[in-house]
Amino acid sequence: MSAPSTNVEQQSKRHRPAIWGIAAAGVFVAILFFAYLANLAAQGNEPGETAETPAAATSTDG
Repeated sequence: MSAPSTNVEQQSKRHRPAIWGIAAAGVFVAILFFAYLANLAAQGNEPGETAETPAAATSTDG
């Protein structure tokens, strides 16, 4: 079943704020993602450096 009377222009105007909100959220997430990638790149190792790995945890039964 479809709605008895649909006015596409009116519905378009009513949904405009929601569409702008979704678009703004997408842009915000993209900015955060690229900032995260830039942070990872800035913290990377230089060629020839050894990566620091934490010591293996030892467990004792006793």
